[in-house]
Amino acid sequence: MKDDTQPGKSSTVDSPSRMTTDARFEALESRLAFQDDWLETLDRLVREQATELERLTRANSLLRTRLSEQRQAIDELGGEMPQPEDELPPHY
Repeated sequence: MKDDTQPGKSSTVDSPSRMTTDARFEALESRLAFQDDWLETLDRLVREQATELERLTRANSLLRTRLSEQRQAIDELGGEMPQPEDELPPHY
């Protein structure tokens, strides 16, 4: 005959393996939260850099346009722009 009166494992008492599993799960949750925060920070920085890159690209384009206009104005006046190799260094 089978004896069902023996005490089984109680669900209210944590076994060592259960505590280890809970601790590992909490550690993983903590790491995930940290990684989520870090990912949001990196995402924000990438968006800021993209905005700055767009601004610098527009400024570069504007400066190139102005430089081209100045070169055309100098050519129309018949002047020649001095070349860097034609200029003497300041110590001569």
